[in-house]
Amino acid sequence: MEPSKMPMEASVKVPFLDLPLQHKELESELIDVFKDALAKASFIGGLQVEAFEEEFANFCHTKFCVGVGSGTDALRFALIAAGIGPGDEVVTVPFTFVATVEAIIQAGARPAFVDVDERTCTLDPQKLEDYLTKRMRHTSRKPFPRAIIPVHLYGHPCPMDDIMEIAERYGLFVIEDACQAHGALYHSQRCYSGTGDGSWLPCGSMGLAAAFSFYPGKNLGACGEAGAVTTDDPQLAQKVKMIRDHGQAKKYYHEIEGYNGRLDAIQAGILRVKLKHLRRWNEARRQKAAIYNKLLSGTEHLTIPFEAPYARAVYHLYVVRTPYRDELAQHLYSQNIGFGFHYPLPVHLQKAYEKLGYRKGDFPVSEKLASQVLSLPLFPEITQEQQETVAKAVTAFHVKRSSAKTS
Repeated sequence: MEPSKMPMEASVKVPFLDLPLQHKELESELIDVFKDALAKASFIGGLQVEAFEEEFANFCHTKFCVGVGSGTDALRFALIAAGIGPGDEVVTVPFTFVATVEAIIQAGARPAFVDVDERTCTLDPQKLEDYLTKRMRHTSRKPFPRAIIPVHLYGHPCPMDDIMEIAERYGLFVIEDACQAHGALYHSQRCYSGTGDGSWLPCGSMGLAAAFSFYPGKNLGACGEAGAVTTDDPQLAQKVKMIRDHGQAKKYYHEIEGYNGRLDAIQAGILRVKLKHLRRWNEARRQKAAIYNKLLSGTEHLTIPFEAPYARAVYHLYVVRTPYRDELAQHLYSQNIGFGFHYPLPVHLQKAYEKLGYRKGDFPVSEKLASQVLSLPLFPEITQEQQETVAKAVTAFHVKRSSAKTS
């Protein structure tokens, strides 16, 4: 049974996410944002949006940030602003939230998939190299590769040095899908002038542009839909500003066809309040992940998250793997413990994308991960007692499962 079909009882022991607890801490500041918007009748654009864009650009160590309506808007607008469209191919992974692929297709391009690394669940550079090498032998085949979208899944950075080197060699744009990676850091051996603190670079600062989602459950979440594009390219930033606002450079003068994809002023104000706490929340997530690692380490048939040496992950999700995922989900449900599946079916096998022509078996690592991943409760305010409750339930299930298998 899927989590969406499992209504949790009021007696839930451990929620998957506890946003009301976070909002209670910030309640007076968040209410002030609403009061300010009502008093000034400032709802679209304005000082709150401009201030958030400056503050988030500083946080990401980029020159520009453009607030938009959602993470999906951010990906789509970044692609369009980079000149990606009909006749182009964009390479990404099938193990991601569907919005990554929606954005590519809605920009007019065609997605092409390469598989992920089993340990990090992110783009495998060797598979990317193999695909492009093979693809370039058939230069007459259309569409032609123009860009790569590496997905920093679950808050774990992709191996960006390798990806950027490959992209430069083949003349491709890189647009980071950082929708789950607010504040995640990558340890680079390359020279990126003007960005990052030493060689530790924030996700969202390494490609031509990056897309962020501020969906409420994200590490930095709005109280509704919101997103942003970060970039060091002034022309791309200006183009995204026009695209988000019906293609107008000034009111009622439309230079290009655009979209209605602006960031609401209230959401920008809420994000400004929360941004001040993001580093603390991310560090709390890392500490809670370390507690889970200790509690769950050595559990038979259970794989805990892997953090690569080059990564400082922010654990948007704490995702374990087990061949008995569905049975474990049933067990957690019976114990009133929240959980999630991120994601149970790779994009290339989704009915909506049958037209792309992929088949089961095309991307075995993504398919294996999709059948095994389960997200455990993790949020900055989760208590050690709650984590111990979750860990006991998970280990007890696997002990019982192992005993049954050997008897």
